Parts: sequence; C-alpha cells; structure tokens
Amino acid sequence: MPATSHPKDSTFVPLAVEFQNMAVSRMIDEIDTLFAGWARADSPGAAVSVIRDGEILLKRGYGMANLDHDVPIAPSSIFHSASVSKQFTAMAVYLLAEEGGLSLDDDVRQYVTEVPDFGMPITLDHLIHHTSGLRDQWELLMLSGWRYSKDLITDEDVLRTIERQRVLNFPPGARFMYCNTGYTLLARVVASISGQSFRRFTSSRIFEPLKMTRTFFRDRHGEVIKGAAYGYHPHEDGFDLAQTNLETVGATSMLTTVEDLARWDENFRSGRVGGRSVFERMHRRGVLSDGSTVPYGGGVGLGTYRGLEIVEHTGGDAGFRSNFMRFPHHGLSVAILSNLSSIEPPALSRRIADICLRSKLEAGRRNDPPTTPRVSDPERLARMAGLYLDPEDGDESLHLHFHDGKLRGGAPVAEQAHELTEMEDGRFRYALYPRTEFVVNEDRTLSAMVDGRFANRFIRSECFSYSPQDLEEFAGIYVSPETVYPYEVVLQKDGLASTALKHPLQPMRPLAKDLFIEGRSRLRFTRDAAGAIRGLLLNTDRLRNVWFERL
Repeated sequence: MPATSHPKDSTFVPLAVEFQNMAVSRMIDEIDTLFAGWARADSPGAAVSVIRDGEILLKRGYGMANLDHDVPIAPSSIFHSASVSKQFTAMAVYLLAEEGGLSLDDDVRQYVTEVPDFGMPITLDHLIHHTSGLRDQWELLMLSGWRYSKDLITDEDVLRTIERQRVLNFPPGARFMYCNTGYTLLARVVASISGQSFRRFTSSRIFEPLKMTRTFFRDRHGEVIKGAAYGYHPHEDGFDLAQTNLETVGATSMLTTVEDLARWDENFRSGRVGGRSVFERMHRRGVLSDGSTVPYGGGVGLGTYRGLEIVEHTGGDAGFRSNFMRFPHHGLSVAILSNLSSIEPPALSRRIADICLRSKLEAGRRNDPPTTPRVSDPERLARMAGLYLDPEDGDESLHLHFHDGKLRGGAPVAEQAHELTEMEDGRFRYALYPRTEFVVNEDRTLSAMVDGRFANRFIRSECFSYSPQDLEEFAGIYVSPETVYPYEVVLQKDGLASTALKHPLQPMRPLAKDLFIEGRSRLRFTRDAAGAIRGLLLNTDRLRNVWFERL
C-alpha cells in the first residue's frame, strides 16, 4: 500500500499538504490503471514498488503468484529476477576490489582455470562491462543440446562449455556484446577469493546488512522456497507453467521482492554497503580499447529517458520478467517483478516515470528522442516488413513483420517478435527495449541505435531461392568442436532443415548464396578450393563465427 495516507479525522491539514496528498493519490490511481489488466484472480501478474525521494510511494501486487493454489501476488512475493541479479554480482566484485582482494585488471584465469588461454588477457573489467569477447553461455549450451529453461543447467555445465571454446567473438576490449558468461565467471571469482559460496558471500556482505531478508542467490534448484511466485507463459486462452531450471549464479538466479529492491535503492542514499567509491565504479561506463565508452557500468545499463539520466537493468528467464530503474538525479526508482512472460516491465517502468516525473520529463524532451507515438500509415508499415542484414557484423539480421496492424521486430516469427512504435521524429522504438531504436535512412537502409549510438546498418535482403537439386549438396552432418553435438542438415520437400537429438526440425531459409537463416541463427556455408562444402559458420546475436565441420 502507499506510504502516504489521507487524514482519517477532522484535524486541520495545511492546504499544501492536502494538495500533495491529492496529487499522490492521482499518481497511484494512474499506476493502478497500468496494471489493471492483470489484477485478476485468473491471471499471473506483477509486483511493483515505486520509490520517490527515499519514500515508498506505492507497493502493490497485481494478479496471482500461483494459479494452482489461488495465491495472490503481494509486495512480499519472491520472484526470480533474472539479469537484475548482475548489479549485485558486480557489487560483490567491487567490495573485494575496495578491500584489495583483487584488481579489476586481473586476468580471470588467475581465479578460474577452466577459462582457455586465448593468447590475450581477459580481465575482470572486461567481464563486468561485456567486452570480453567470450561467447554467451546460454547460446553455447543450447547448441550443445540443452533446452533452455527446461533442462537443468548447473555451474559445472557452464564451465565445461567455456572450456571447449576455441576462439573469441572478438579481441577483449574491442567491442561491447552482452555476455552472461562473464557474470557466471565473476561469481566464481568471488567464491574463489572469499572462500565462501557466492550465495553466502552476497548474503552476509550485501543482503543481510541491508535487511533484504527475502533476497538470496538460489544455488540449489530443488530448494523449497516459501512465498515464491511461479512463472507462466501465455497459452491459447490460459497459461502454461514456465519455471527456471538453474543451479548457476552470478548472471542470474537472484530471488528477491520489490520491497527488498526498495531497500537496495535506499543503499544508494545511505551508502551502508559499498559507499561512494563503489557507487562511482558501478555508474562508470566501460571503456573500449579505442577509448570509446559502452552504455554499461557495473551490472547496470546507463542511458537516458526523455532527457533524464537513468540507471537500469532488465531481466527475463522462463516466465519471469523484471526491471529495476533509477533516476539518480531526480529521486525516482521503480521495481517491477513479473511472473508472466508477455508482460514488459521496461515499458511499464517508463510509463510510471511518465506519471511521477511528468513536469521534469516534459522539460527534458528536447534532449532525448520524443516518446509520443505517431499514428503510422499501415500500408507504409506493411512495405517495411522483410528481412534486413548487416554483412559487416556476422550477417546480423533484423526481421520486421506487419502483424495485427502493427510493426514487430526481432524474432523470425511474428508472434515472437516485439512491437515497434513509430515516434514523432520517425524513429521506431521497441516497447520492451526502448533503448534500441531504428532510423530509416534515405537509401532505405535502417540504422540501429542503442542509447543514441550507432550499432548496425541493415540492408534489405531480397528473396533468394535454390532449386531442390542445388540444395542437395548442403545435406550432411555438422559438428562443432566447441559443442561436440551433431546437427544434421536434411533436404525436405519444401527445402532444407536442421535437426538434432533434442531439437525438432528447424526450417532453413536461404538469404543469399551459401547463407541461410534458421530460427535466430545465421548459417554461412564455406567451401574448399574445389568448391565443395567443408562446413559452416554460425552467428547469433551473442555468437560470432562458431565453426561446424562437415563429417
């Protein structure tokens, strides 16, 4: 319930206070409206806390934590927070650095010997800022046969996968590419130096001092947790259970409540854990080898919203979605923990900011891309639909779909793609990932921008086709030394498809000569001097040039 309450008796209340109470009441009503669609006894939903100037303006639960047993969500409900965990992992590393237990310039191999020697150091600073060049653990595990969020994944599974990595995505420090692997390794570093489990260290050094009594890193999958919300996916007219299956910590697996996240927010005012020097590190952008900076600090994204500086992190695993966003110079923080995969906490956090910082955001609009949607021409949106590639960056792809009258982007399938909204200035912005925008250039290419910085230049890919006879030469079995898990390319009636023991057939669509797309992967076949296919290079959003040899 809101921290501010209305007078309950006839005691005289100054007019200014009365107006303030009325304004707060209107804000709360507007926030309640945002979540009204999930505030039902037959739907998962979300817990929300809103902190303004150090005081809890609102803490609410909307919807159900457990549909089987009719348990409603409360502010005290415990949620899997996914990647919101990373800022706590970074804090643990910074605490040890402040004490002299480690240096951020240390090579990770000093502490985790399973990391291969790539001929160049990978520092703890690289891991913190996603500039290490390591391949992402979830992507490699799925290529190795794991079904993400369905098969159990342990720390040991991740380490064995890292051990098999042969090359890096790029030299350490050369670029920014989000990488969960780095934060799993950081948790191992903390455990190695402290002599404690990562769970024990973070509980004793962070959560207990801050009285975050319902927060911990879950390192035992089978543990019974009282008050925990269950995750769900939408399914037809109802919902399917969508739980995590993880025994790996650092990149994810912190369980928490919106009440405890309010206590974490208070720490940035009190300095009880960490203090000014640690906070400065956490809020400092990572620096690349060329001197440019990345939009990421210590486990947090650093950007702006409508002209105001924000510090935030989102998260998503199985049926859980999360966002913790702070406006450090304007006294507002928002925590949203959801147990339904179709809920978009980053967008909802911004809607709450629109309500609570209305006058300040309006004043800052000239410094940030406008957020007011434009009424788009459906025919124009339909013409934009198609496949776009960046040949300079591992055939990075952008799928645009015109679906249900809206432009959607990201996933190859329209139903899995995220809605894009056209803004006043003609840019398109993801509702779920509002820091990412697309600019339509005069030559009809698309420039992807993240926090206002150029990321990719996408060129529309025209249709390409092979005859059935031409496709025969691609059929065969392919294995990567990094995954040791065979994939078979087979010729079907309607084209090529790939399959593996624990993966169903995935259609492969030709994009260009020797280039195919399969799900979220781009497959570029390579040939020997005689023109025969010898293997393929696989690229995804977080993998570059993973080699598969043809057997």
